[in-house]
This record gives sequence, structure tokens and C-alpha cells, in this order.
Amino acid sequence: MTATEGLAKVSALATHTALTVWNGASDFLIVLVLFGLFFLFAYYVGRGPFVALLLSFYSAYAFYAMFPYLSYLPTAPALTALLAQVGLYAAFALVFYIILRRVVVSDFLYIGIFGLTILSFIGAGFLLALAYHVFPVASVYHFTPAVNLLFASKTYFLWWFSAPAVGLFFLAR
Repeated sequence: MTATEGLAKVSALATHTALTVWNGASDFLIVLVLFGLFFLFAYYVGRGPFVALLLSFYSAYAFYAMFPYLSYLPTAPALTALLAQVGLYAAFALVFYIILRRVVVSDFLYIGIFGLTILSFIGAGFLLALAYHVFPVASVYHFTPAVNLLFASKTYFLWWFSAPAVGLFFLAR
């Protein structure tokens, strides 16, 4: 083996490793960005609106699952189909957030920083699991195997789906 061939193999290995690390980091960056958005929302807007937001995701999912006109949404191209379905879900979530925001009062609610951190993380996991199992995200973006292990299983979907409700039960006082 010549020095040029050896250098080419080392370069290929370094490039492959760097791309693999970047792909894994970018997938977890999605979780971290969602976590950060939830945490900042709860920290600056308040705990009551944060609880209303988490609960609105459940209500929106119920209406989205029984919505009779899903067949009228576009199915191709993949990105358009994804945006249409996520847009419909977001519209339902917004309506229920507005309703629940009027009901959930923050004067009688306490969630500490530790609880807020946990709820923000499981809220981000809830949305990512929902994206895996309800929306056609796989046709637009391919996650790394590490993220697939956490969110792709139907059994794990049950746990991610119920985690915010269980977290609110134990952490909100």
C-alpha cells in the first residue's frame, strides 16, 4: 500500500465518521431544540400556559385521529403531505390551547425547575414520537438508528405518548 492509498483510506474513514457523528448529533439536536422551546415557553410565559400546551396536544390528537376529511389532504409530494398533516394537527392544537389556557390558571399551579426540565424533555419526546407514528416524517427525513431505537417502536410510542400526562400528574402541584 502506498502512502497515497493509506491517506485516502484514512480520509474516507474520517469523513464517514464525521458524517455519522454529525447525523446523530443533528437528530438529537431536534430533540434539544424542542426541549429548549418548551422550557423557554414555560419559563417566560408561565407554568399554566405550559400545562395547557401539553394538554392541548392530547386533545388535538383525539380530533386529528377522528377527523373525517384526512383523505382530502394532499398525499404527494411527501413534504407537502407532511406539512398538510402537521398543519392540521397544529391548528387543532392551537384551538385547544386557547380553550385550555382559559381554564388552566397558574395561580394554583407549581412546577419547579427540575419538574419543568423533565416535562419539557418528555414533551419534546412526545412530539417526536407523534411525528414517527402519526405523520409521514419517514418519507421526508431519515433519522439515525439511535433515534429510531427510542421512537420507532410502537411499544415506546405508548410510553412517550403517556409520559407528559404521567409527568404532569406527579410534577404539577
